[in-house]
Amino acid sequence: MKRFSVAHFLKFVVMAVACVGLLGFVTMFLWNWLIPVLFSGPIISFWQALGLLLLSKLLLSGFGRGGGPWGEKGQQRWKEKMKAKMQHMSSEEKARFKQNLSKCMGGRWAKLEEEEEKQQPGESNKPTE
Repeated sequence: MKRFSVAHFLKFVVMAVACVGLLGFVTMFLWNWLIPVLFSGPIISFWQALGLLLLSKLLLSGFGRGGGPWGEKGQQRWKEKMKAKMQHMSSEEKARFKQNLSKCMGGRWAKLEEEEEKQQPGESNKPTE
């Protein structure tokens, strides 16, 4: 195991500050280049650009892991909700639902079915007589 090194810590801090500074300057440059010309908007300073980056981070993804409703947790909740809905449908309703879903999702439904089959290889969705 590596020992804690002050040099590594300082290198990390310097790189983090440099990346944040670069993002701030890029945001400020792009804003000041496009927004006043396109929308007659104001010119912003470096600190306002950093605030804009922080605001966009908060609004679009938050601070936690998972990326909001589109992250892993949101996808898992969606899968569980869909499985619960599918369990209460008849085989005709399931077939109709899958057909309609494949039309609007463009083939993603097949990927979900493959994942489900891998998880339950011995079970089938056909009702027993």
